[in-house]
Parts: sequence; structure tokens; C-alpha cells
Amino acid sequence: MALEKLRKEETLAMRKRLIGQSCRLFYSDDPVKIVRARGQYLFDENGQRYLDCISNVHHVGHCHPSITKAAAAQMDLLNTNARFLHDNIVLYADRLAATLPEKLCVFYFVNSGSEANDLALRLAQQYTQHQDVIVLDHAYHGHLMSLIDISPYKFRKLAGQKEWVHVAPLPDTYRGIYRENHPNPGQVYADAVKDLIEEVHKKGRKISAFFAESLPSVGGQVILPQGYSAKVAEYVRAAGGVFVADEVQTGFGRVGSHFWAFQLQGEDFCPDIVTLGKPMGNGHPLACVATTAEIAGAFTANGVEYFNTFGGNPVSCAIGLAVLDVIEEEDLRGNAKRVGAYLKDLFSKLKTRHQIIGDVRGVGLFVGLELVTDREQRTPATEAAALVVKRLKEEDRICVSTDGPWESVLKFKPPMCFSMEDAELVVKCIDRILTEDCMYVLCLTHNTCFHFTHSLFKGRRTHFFLLSQTWKPMTSNWKRKTSKVC
Repeated sequence: MALEKLRKEETLAMRKRLIGQSCRLFYSDDPVKIVRARGQYLFDENGQRYLDCISNVHHVGHCHPSITKAAAAQMDLLNTNARFLHDNIVLYADRLAATLPEKLCVFYFVNSGSEANDLALRLAQQYTQHQDVIVLDHAYHGHLMSLIDISPYKFRKLAGQKEWVHVAPLPDTYRGIYRENHPNPGQVYADAVKDLIEEVHKKGRKISAFFAESLPSVGGQVILPQGYSAKVAEYVRAAGGVFVADEVQTGFGRVGSHFWAFQLQGEDFCPDIVTLGKPMGNGHPLACVATTAEIAGAFTANGVEYFNTFGGNPVSCAIGLAVLDVIEEEDLRGNAKRVGAYLKDLFSKLKTRHQIIGDVRGVGLFVGLELVTDREQRTPATEAAALVVKRLKEEDRICVSTDGPWESVLKFKPPMCFSMEDAELVVKCIDRILTEDCMYVLCLTHNTCFHFTHSLFKGRRTHFFLLSQTWKPMTSNWKRKTSKVC
């Protein structure tokens, strides 16, 4: 089979003509055309290899032979409507149940994380008979209208916040209102949710759910402070609501030490509903909602049948079972723990060499490297982060992307087969880029400080950035006074 049916230019022209322009590509200025992949590597139409630090969907590695074999075998035998009785769906549900707390024992299979989160919202509202939802600032839970409504990351750019949606502070101990020097950030951030619940009650409204990613991703690879989830769950349940943990990005052993990221909050904490998605099918559309028998019973009692034509079909469940097998057989949780710790340690050492690195955070193979123009002010280095991503792709063939409210966090959620050597290569290349493209402070005579990129655009133009959350090119006459800060 030919790996490339069209020349890159033809593919790009046809995509622009036929595909909605809101469906954006990675590296939209100069897209990479990928024609095959294996493990943690992508290959373009010219056979050039790229190290993939982006694709958390391809959890056990691109085109894993065991997954391909399981999919092909079941497709050759049977794939039918999920409403026919079949072994795979119950065998898979039983395997998932073994990884979760005992009370999360009922499963609904769907095709995407968005479908899972939409169904979780329905379950919560049916069970509690309340409508209102509390979400974290900067959260993203999916592209359906119901989920855009509970995703500040999206609704602030669109129709705005609905009256039944309430936004709690993101418990970010690097940038948030309570930071790493607070003696108990988990408690005070949870108390902010309690205060929000009281405000909702004063309006005569009632909470159906607190909805949050176990590790906020779009929010900037944030690690929740210890004790936060348990206290929030206590407050929400006392108000008649349920706790929904969105594990679409973080589940299936990515954190290394545990199978699910919510388990980082302690053995005594258990959500009422958990949503699963992206890595579940290793690239095949497969997702799920896990909940309690009580919540599932309330959903059944509404008298309206729920069915999903493709959710839980024999092929999807065969793939899901194969993914669980590979995670176990190849000790990918152990690999995530070891390699993730090594990557964080390398980044922490890099931080001592480059002032532009403000924070290193993460757990397992869920890691964020936050760039700042000023460590004390923690000013986001948005454009510098974008340029690091650009140079990694163009010069080193390493695929990385950014996240966070200011797109200043380099995020690393690679396939779980990512190696120690891969970690060393990534850090070596970032070190070189930050060393070559130093940031300097330029001071005007009135002592207002600015940063500029010394050589990110060698031979083309120099960029000047205002030291604030919104950087602006400056064209003033300068009295230069430089000090190295990278």
C-alpha cells in the first residue's frame, strides 16, 4: 500500500477546500504530514522520524502489534450493534472494575470523551434532580454543546457563562490565589468551593455536580494539592451533589504510581462518577462512564431507554482488552513512573541553568514545563514557548505542544513507551534552544523593563516583548542595559 496517495501540497490544498477551517492542524503554518507511526515515533512522507511527545491518545504506542492483531481478529469475526448479547463488553467491564474502587461498578460504553462527559452530566442531574454544576476555571470537558457550557476554556470565547454553571478557582499552587508557600492549599481551595456552594444556595439554586479533571490539563498540567478532592467531595455531597472525575486525559496508568489520577488524592477518596476516554482504545474511538449502582439505578428509573449503537461493540471492547493486556505485560505504569521521574529531574536541573523556566511540575508521564519572562512576577513567556515548540519541530523533529491559560506551558504527555533516551534527547534539545536564544532584560531610562528574543529569528528581525501578561512589540528608542535571564 502506498504510504502517500497525494503530494503534501495537494493534501493541504484539498484539506483547506474540503475540511472546516476551525478544524486546525498542529503546526498550522507548516504542517507535518504523517504517513506512518510506530511506538513513540511518527514518520513523514519523506521518511523523516519525529519523536512524539503529544499523543497521549496512542497510550501504549502507535500501531502496537498486539492492538492491531486484536482489532483485525475481532473485525474478521464479528462487529455488530452493541445491543446484541456478546462476551466482550462484559469481560471488558469486569477488567475495568478490577482497577477501580469497588463502588464504581456500573459501566456505560460510548465512543469519545465528549460523549462520556455528556452522559456523566445527565447521570448527575437525573440522580440529584438538580441542575447546577461547579467546574474549575480554565477547564475543558469536550466539544458538545452541553460540555462547552461547563468549559470556561470554551464558553468565555463564545456565548458566555450560563446561570446554572459556577466557576471555582483552579487549585494551581504556582499561579493561583494560594501558592506553594501556603501551609494547606488543598483545604483553602476546597473552602473556596464551599463558599461558592453557599452563594449558589442563596440564589435558590442547587448543585448537581462538581465536575473536574483529576489533573487539569488545558489549565496548564496542574497537580491538585493533597486533600483537595476529598474535601470538595465532602462539601458537594453535603449539598446534595456528586463528584465527577474526568479521567479522559489522565487515566490508564499515565501517572505511574496509580492506575487512575484521582487515586493520587488518597485511598479514602472515591468519585461518584468517573469518565474515561482518549487512551482507552489506543487511537480507536472508545470511551466509558463508570458509576455507582445507586446513580445508575436512578438513571434507569427515569423510564427512558439509553442505548449507544457503537459504544461497547465487539471490536472496540476487544481493543480495550488488548490495551489493558499491553499496559500490564509491558509494565507501562512502571515505565511511566521511572521515565517521568527522570524527565522531571532533568527539567529541574535545567531550571537551575535557565531563568526562563519558572516551574517544573507533573507526575508520571504527565509533565509541564512553564516558561516565564520573570520568575518573581511569574509573567507567562507565551511567545517564547511557541518558538521553542517551533524550533523543536523544525530542527530536532520533536513534536511538543503548549497549554495553560497563556499557552506558556510546554506539555509532555507522550505514548507510555517513551524511554529514558527520549527524555534525555528532549531535554538536551530544549537546553540548546534556550542557550542559543537567550532572553535579555532591556531597561528604558525610566526603569521599565522589557525582554527581547536575542536570536530566535536570526537574520530576520528582533522581537521586543513588554514584561506583562500581554506581550507587545516595542519600537521605542532604547537605552540598553542588559542582564541575562535565561
